[in-house]
Amino acid sequence: MRADDDALLTPEEMAVADRAAIAGGVPGVELMEAAGRAVADAVQRRWSPRPIAVLCGPGNNGGDGFVAARHLARAGWPVRLGLLGPREGLRGDAAHHAALWRGSIEPLSAPLDNAAIVVDAIFGAGLARAVEGEARAAIEVVIARSLPSVAVDVPSGLDGATGAILGIAAPAAITVTFFRKKPGHLLLPGRALCGSLMVADIGIPAAALADVAPRTHENGPAQWLAAYPWPQLEDHKYRRGHLLVLGGAIMTGAARLAARAAGRIGAGLVTLAVPSAAWPVYAASLASVIVRPLAAPGDFAALLADPRRNAVIIGPGAGAGSDEATREHVLAALGARRATVLDADALTAFADRPETLIAAIAAPAVFTPHEGEFARLFGASGGPSDKLARARGAAARAQAVVLLKGADTVVAAPDGRAIINANAPPSLATAGSGDVLSGMIGGLLAQGLDPFRAAAAGAWLHGEAARSFGLGLVAEDLIDALPAVLRRLKAETAQQPNQVIIRRP
Repeated sequence: MRADDDALLTPEEMAVADRAAIAGGVPGVELMEAAGRAVADAVQRRWSPRPIAVLCGPGNNGGDGFVAARHLARAGWPVRLGLLGPREGLRGDAAHHAALWRGSIEPLSAPLDNAAIVVDAIFGAGLARAVEGEARAAIEVVIARSLPSVAVDVPSGLDGATGAILGIAAPAAITVTFFRKKPGHLLLPGRALCGSLMVADIGIPAAALADVAPRTHENGPAQWLAAYPWPQLEDHKYRRGHLLVLGGAIMTGAARLAARAAGRIGAGLVTLAVPSAAWPVYAASLASVIVRPLAAPGDFAALLADPRRNAVIIGPGAGAGSDEATREHVLAALGARRATVLDADALTAFADRPETLIAAIAAPAVFTPHEGEFARLFGASGGPSDKLARARGAAARAQAVVLLKGADTVVAAPDGRAIINANAPPSLATAGSGDVLSGMIGGLLAQGLDPFRAAAAGAWLHGEAARSFGLGLVAEDLIDALPAVLRRLKAETAQQPNQVIIRRP
C-alpha cells in the first residue's frame, strides 16, 4: 500500500479532488452514478430485499441517494424515497439523477412508516450547521426505531472534518464513503457512529491527490515502514542506541514498563536512573536493563554527559518526587540536546509554566499527553471537538511532535503533518499501557527514527500488539506480544524496494 492510499481528506479537500477529476475528463454525473451504485451494492451485499427508505437531502449527497434508489428498485427492492425540500430545488448533477428516478417522491420522513432499512443520504461530510427541523425529526425516528442505516459518505449530522456531531446523528450499520476516508470517520465520536466503513472507488484518479497535497493520514505501516530501523549485520548495541529512562521512588512499575518496552522494540541499551532508596526494587526486577542510583542532585546530568546515551524518557512514574525536581531533569535532558519523550508527570510539572518547557526544546522531542495533561499544558486551543486542530496547534507552538492519546490518538508534527491512529482496541484502557507506549517511542528514537515516525510507529505497534493479544490484556502483555507483531511487519519489508536503512555512526 502506498502512503497516500491512507490519506484522509477533509470535505474541502475532497471537493478539490472531485474538481480535479472532472477537469481531467470524468463527468460529475458519472461520479455520482458510481457513488450511488456503490451504496446500492453495499445494501444488497448485506441484506436481502425488504422495504427500504432512501432519505435524500437537497445537495449532492441526496443525488447519490437518488442513484442508489434507482439501482435498488431495478433489483426488485421495495423502495420509497423521501426528499428534504422541493424537487425543483435540486441543482446540477443531483437534479440530473433525480430526473432519472421513476418512483414517487415523498416528504422526507414519510417512507419511514414501514421501512426495515434506511439509506441516509440527507447530508454529507461538509455539513456546517446543526441539524434541525424536518431533517432532525427524520433522524430521531431512525434512532427511536433502531432502524439499520446505510450512511452515504457520513451519517447525516456528522462533521467529516472533526468527527463532531452537529446536533444529532443516527448510528450507521454501514458507511459508504468515496475515494478516501475523512478524518471524521476515525475521530470520536464519529468513528463510533460509522459502523462498517467502506471506501468505494468511483473513478477519481489517484493523481487527483496532487491537487490536494493531503497533510493528514490514517496511521499504518505505509507511513513509516520504509524508514523502520531494522537490525543490520554490522550493528552492535551502541549502534542500536542507548536510552536513558528516569524512574520514580514510588510508582516503580511505570518506568520499568517503559524500559522493558524500549528494549523489546530494539534499543541496544537501556539505563534506568532511579532514586537511591528505590534502587534495590529496580535492580532486582530487571535483568537486561542497567539501573543507576541517583544519589546526588547532579547525578542525572552526569549520566547525560555520556554522548552514547542519545535518547531519554521522562514522565512514567516520576510524580513521586517534587515538580521542581522533575522540571530540572526535563530541562537537563533538553539542554543536553537528547531526543526526548515527555509523558505524564514530565508534562504536568510544567502546567503553570508551559513557556519554560517550550523555550527549552532544542532537539527532537515527543510529548505524549492524554486529554487532561494536554489541557493543563496547552489549554483548550482549537476547541474541544477538533482534536486534529488542537494537536496541530500544540505541535506548532512547542516545535515538538505531539501525540494526543485516546481511542483516536492523533500524532501531529510542527510542520502540520498529522496521522490518526485507528487500530487501538478498548482493552488498552488499562494501567501502564501509556508507559509501554512511551517506551516504544523512546526505543525507536534511540535507534535513530525521527520523532514523527517514531511516535506514529509506536502508536500503531502498541495498538497492534493489543489487538493481537485480545481480551484480558494487562500492560506487560503488550511487551510480550510485540515480537510476533514485529515478525509480521518485517515480512512486509520485502515489498518495500526503496527501504531506507538508518545506521547510527
